Amino acid sequence: MTKSPDAAATASDETLATTIRGKLGSLTPTERRAAHVLLSNYPFAGLETVAQFASRAGISAPSILRFIARLGFGAYADFQRHLKDELEAQLQSPLMKQAPEQANASPLSAFAAAVVANITHSFEAMAPTEFDAILAIITDTKRRLHVVGGRLTEAVALYTVRHLRVIRPDVTLVEGQAATWRDQVIDFGKRDVLIVFDIRRYQDDVILLAQEATERGATIILFTDQWLSPIARFARHVISARTGVPSNWDSNAAILAIIEALMAAATKTLWDLSKARMEALEILRKNSQRPV
Repeated sequence: MTKSPDAAATASDETLATTIRGKLGSLTPTERRAAHVLLSNYPFAGLETVAQFASRAGISAPSILRFIARLGFGAYADFQRHLKDELEAQLQSPLMKQAPEQANASPLSAFAAAVVANITHSFEAMAPTEFDAILAIITDTKRRLHVVGGRLTEAVALYTVRHLRVIRPDVTLVEGQAATWRDQVIDFGKRDVLIVFDIRRYQDDVILLAQEATERGATIILFTDQWLSPIARFARHVISARTGVPSNWDSNAAILAIIEALMAAATKTLWDLSKARMEALEILRKNSQRPV
């Protein structure tokens, strides 16, 4: 039964973002794309026109309308009215207001504040069901994990691989020239998982790799920014993080923090295996330090 606008707006003290995060696991892939776009730029993405919202998510306008119907709204205008009511309530609450910028703030403190805000917002916007689903995949040792990054995210990909290789077997970094990536993709199948890091400016070669991996049956896990890489259109799971800072460069700090949270949870989940691998690695390191 469709809720009335008033009922939808006043049913609880929770924000619509909280409701969406709770429903994420039950949404269709198309609806999840709409949800990720909205959560990554909440609530402003939902205050755009239906056509603009649909264009951001890479889906049709009717799909957006079906998405907001799943949230309990009979019309797009009701959905936007709810978001505006939330935004007005936030602006009226001292706890929700951002601290005013200090005129004499140093570049260091301004940058630090932006990074902290990015991390906080990214964790708050992330759906626990999405985090748990990704955790279940990367701790399934029957799955083969492949990790790839772009020009400025390859370092995060390598960091992820270094952790995963300690925790579990069958982890590879997709590296080298893009022309050689197909040598790995040709063996991809339903047991394979491609973890992709792609933030703006999104790389065509990384996008094509993810698409080809999808066509061969691999599962795509995407870590991207709030604007969403085109890979989100065919990724099984998407984590979007805030990357904007007072700089000519975007920041990977929030993505890295989420990866570290995943590695902590994965180590705990696979503790018996991880502990045995850590002990074996320590022995190998000690043996490698012995004189020949």
